Amino acid sequence: MTDPGGYQVAIMAKSPRPGTVKTRLCPPLTPAQAARLATAAILDTVAAGLSSQARRVTVVLDGPQGPWLPKRVEVIPQRTGPFGDRLAGAIDDACSELALPVLVIGMDTPQVTGAGLDAAALPLLEEADAVLGPAEDGGYWVIGTNEPHADMFAGVPMSTDATCAAQRAQLHRLGLRVREVATLRDVDDFDDALSAALIAPRTQFAAELDLMLAFIDAPAAM
Repeated sequence: MTDPGGYQVAIMAKSPRPGTVKTRLCPPLTPAQAARLATAAILDTVAAGLSSQARRVTVVLDGPQGPWLPKRVEVIPQRTGPFGDRLAGAIDDACSELALPVLVIGMDTPQVTGAGLDAAALPLLEEADAVLGPAEDGGYWVIGTNEPHADMFAGVPMSTDATCAAQRAQLHRLGLRVREVATLRDVDDFDDALSAALIAPRTQFAAELDLMLAFIDAPAAM
């Protein structure tokens, strides 16, 4: 079997500053609470990457780096432009540093595990040119490729209920062999946050949310 450690993970993240991240959680959360929950989501995603068999884990960051991020984690700045351009840039930057297949994941699935990342990467190490992990809302939580491909994100609308379908069609249009991996639920709104915490109750995300539930008018806690 192909070496399951022969890949890398790039985490797309936004600096967790109040009023700029997870604003759809407000209300019932305050902007400061939403920022703390975003911090926990980033840290859980980083922990999943570090517990996987990936040879390299980077945070591709939009905004300034702060003390909330472990010093041992490598950080590279996100490129500018539409999100598709930022994804393409993350893949280019990752592969220019280390010529290995790359999984690109967001900070919106704190329930992801290292084993889940290894499973998502495995098709890239066997026969696939790309992998795509659908999200329940019609987007996708992970995309992976064995190398950069020009126009990989061309014409793909981001943040819609048709994003995953459009991305899948574009990958096929480029002639790539695509494997679909597990479907996960993104944390976009408060119900999503409750669901992610229920699925992964031992995460920092779940612990942070549990503390908040004592102070807000929200559905029953986990």
